[in-house]
Amino acid sequence: MSHKQLPKEYYELLEELQATDFVLLELTLYLDTHPNDIDAIKQFNEFAKMRKKLKKKYETEYGPLLQYGNSYSSYPWNWNDTPWPWQV
Repeated sequence: MSHKQLPKEYYELLEELQATDFVLLELTLYLDTHPNDIDAIKQFNEFAKMRKKLKKKYETEYGPLLQYGNSYSSYPWNWNDTPWPWQV
């Protein structure tokens, strides 16, 4: 399976998404043991909002990011467009 050439911005956006996901994961683990830390909750909510914007930007420019109803498909069905985020 050959992959189409992607611009530098694709990789930068994907890296920003991955970094944001990492922060959200770490904050989730922290909040599991510190559920009353209001500053951490505020930070979590800020990163959740940021992630939503990044996801929308990614999907607008490069196609769906998550399957099983978490992302929409354009017409025609574009889930077979490669590379998928986990392949780069």
